[in-house]
Amino acid sequence: MQQRSRILIIEQEANPSTDFFVRPGLNSNGDEIITLRLDASPSLDESLKKVIFVRYITPQWQHWVEQNQTRLSQLVFFMDDDLFDLSTHAGLPLCYRWKLYRLAWRHQAWLKKMGAELWVSTPWLAKKYASWSPLVCSPQSPYTGTKPMNTLFYHGSASHRDEFEWLYPVVEQVLKRQANLCFELIGNGKVHSRFSALPRVHVLHPMKWPAYQTLISRPGYTIGLAPLLENRFNAARAQTKFFDITQAGAVGIYTDHPVYRQVVRHQHNGLLLPMEQQAWIEGILQLTNDEQSRRNMLENATGQIEHADWL
Repeated sequence: MQQRSRILIIEQEANPSTDFFVRPGLNSNGDEIITLRLDASPSLDESLKKVIFVRYITPQWQHWVEQNQTRLSQLVFFMDDDLFDLSTHAGLPLCYRWKLYRLAWRHQAWLKKMGAELWVSTPWLAKKYASWSPLVCSPQSPYTGTKPMNTLFYHGSASHRDEFEWLYPVVEQVLKRQANLCFELIGNGKVHSRFSALPRVHVLHPMKWPAYQTLISRPGYTIGLAPLLENRFNAARAQTKFFDITQAGAVGIYTDHPVYRQVVRHQHNGLLLPMEQQAWIEGILQLTNDEQSRRNMLENATGQIEHADWL
């Protein structure tokens, strides 16, 4: 039985170039793929013989390749833009042009010296760099076999700073435990910085009210969150989140607070939970995996609004 190849992919970070062009061909061969970031620098595993650089390379990685050259059977550089012709970079932002020069263009002579193979994304690039005998990697869908995602969301405003902080460990845990869940929130740069390290998080810019009404009227939302911490400012809140979440076609998880007790009956038209993070984690996971309960609660919430039963 032929042993599977172990291939190291070095990329700046997870990116479409790898997923559209490089990974599909390797997967079809049954190769074992190990992925590292460009800013990492490992020691070479004895059984690791093939290395692929996606778009970029650094002097540190050059040194690593030189130190381990005799143990590598294949060295590849892949590009899906014309990274080796500075004239094509004219008109691009200066900082991006500098990046292309620093991490790609200036290394092409070294790559040839090291006998690196060139893999490209299009016949156009293959023709332009024909002297390098490049391999064309045709794009393939990285979405084959992926399951539909459920969207968890919290559309707070600048006045909900403490709620954002309270939610962070909740969101962190549910995303870790539920692979088919993503999280959407609305916030400024600070909110983006806080949540961007988590996987499958989308931070939208704050928007005007008409734009927001359009946003929540689009399909695709699953669970809406309405946390509310005890403070004097929140004491004056109204239950408008109930209408927003229901309009989004989602089921809400609401704080067990006088604001929401006026309109939400627990497990009838949403969940009413104490402000205990573990309770919210379990509530989110429960709803994510119980489509029938979500459907029933959404139907009840919608009917309640249509008949003004909450008044």
